[in-house]
Amino acid sequence: DGKIIYKQGYGLANLELNVPIIPQSVFYIGSVSKQFVTMCIAILDKQGKLSLDGDIRKYVPELPDYGPPITVRHLIYHTSGLRDYLTLLAIAGIDFGTYHEDDVVELIAQQKELNFAPGEEYLYSNSGYFLLAVIVERASGKSLRKFAEQNIFKPLGMKNSHFHDDYRILIKNRASGYFPAEEGRYKNFISTFDCVGSGGLFTSVEDLFLWDQNFYHHKVGGKDLIDLMHTKGKLNSGEELDYAFALSIGEYKGLKTVGHGGALGGYRSTLVRFPEQNFSVICLSNLSSFNPSKLARQVADIYLAGQFKEEAEPVTKPAEKAKFIELPKKKLQEKIGAYIDPKTGAVRTLDLRGRTLILEAFGKRFTLAAVSEKEFQVLKTPVEMVIKFEKQKKGKPMLMHIHREGEKSETYESFKLVKPTPEKLKEYTGDYYSDELQVTFRLALKKGKLHFVHKNAPESPLQPTLKDKFTERGYRINFIRDQEKKLTGFTLDAGRVKNLRFNKK
Repeated sequence: DGKIIYKQGYGLANLELNVPIIPQSVFYIGSVSKQFVTMCIAILDKQGKLSLDGDIRKYVPELPDYGPPITVRHLIYHTSGLRDYLTLLAIAGIDFGTYHEDDVVELIAQQKELNFAPGEEYLYSNSGYFLLAVIVERASGKSLRKFAEQNIFKPLGMKNSHFHDDYRILIKNRASGYFPAEEGRYKNFISTFDCVGSGGLFTSVEDLFLWDQNFYHHKVGGKDLIDLMHTKGKLNSGEELDYAFALSIGEYKGLKTVGHGGALGGYRSTLVRFPEQNFSVICLSNLSSFNPSKLARQVADIYLAGQFKEEAEPVTKPAEKAKFIELPKKKLQEKIGAYIDPKTGAVRTLDLRGRTLILEAFGKRFTLAAVSEKEFQVLKTPVEMVIKFEKQKKGKPMLMHIHREGEKSETYESFKLVKPTPEKLKEYTGDYYSDELQVTFRLALKKGKLHFVHKNAPESPLQPTLKDKFTERGYRINFIRDQEKKLTGFTLDAGRVKNLRFNKK
């Protein structure tokens, strides 16, 4: 109702200097920044300086012509098909901090194809929001930092907020970011990354309160732009998305919610609004393993108790509250093996270590704890995750359903991995070059396994799945053969990057 009910800092903003977190502490908020970018775009549209349905090549002519035009609206709703630049950099083993605005524009422009035709699908893309920042600058003649300062931060009195487009700038009351390390220790998150649009905003909970209140009082933008900010996107098919102008529209226990989360390096953040109750929760953190969305829901549970229309049926149970059981080894053994997503080709594997199931997924290994014979909690994850197994009729594969907080459920089918001999694996060795990334990957045979060898990326073995198909650190590699069945290269899929081509030298 327009007042701060409770504000408090917990823990340390800087471990080395023993500085406590206070309500005035300034955090990097990752993708929560995106809603400020869309407000800038909306203001420019209202001023007639750009068109939401205009071809983005009018503002960024460096991009290739992909055929059907990509519009500003496509960028806002993550329906452009543009490959995600952060994922591209990760594939190439390039430190984000070595790339600045001109470098990222060049990288995006090097991509010869899209993940899909504009408007056909939804796939979160940081490239789209990075380009929105570029468009703000080119349409207004001012950097995103300056434009947001003049049109949003100053009018709202957000004195401790800015888009960090120069990593050398000092920030008063900055909270340093951290990663957990071994034995309760921590590591610094130190970066020269200063690209904005996809993220880049430093702010405080007090400033975000002022931004949150603008959605009720319309001081910046007016009611028409606030309504536009809440307008959901649509695919070419007419299917409506739950994503508006960098605002996720959803429900929690029967109450409407509007919000977004953010994560980069050692920072995690969330801002969730219950508009019909005039209630919001803002949670900012400087630890990569922290789950602010979970805490925000727990705060809402306390303050909105009695107002919920229904009791949420969570797909996950908090690990600290779940009652784990010990299953017979036979029951665990029947679940181990490989599982494939028939839609995407993504592969997950389950191994048994003693009496514990280990899941290999998303490029990492996770420990599972049994809640029942069919349901397992994934432990020590910043995002709550539960796995449910489903036995089908005899002769049909076992199904594994993975439920991740805030994501659609994924279903995998058990299948038998191929096991090529070392002699067969030799055929895949050699150098492969991507002109879209301008990097060379070497595939070498070591101790009977095929390995990626690249100076800027950790060396790791490829896991054979099907004929000419492998996985590696969450990536899917599909080898290509010509009409004579000679290997000519491979394509790599990595979630927000699809069909990235590497040609054999």
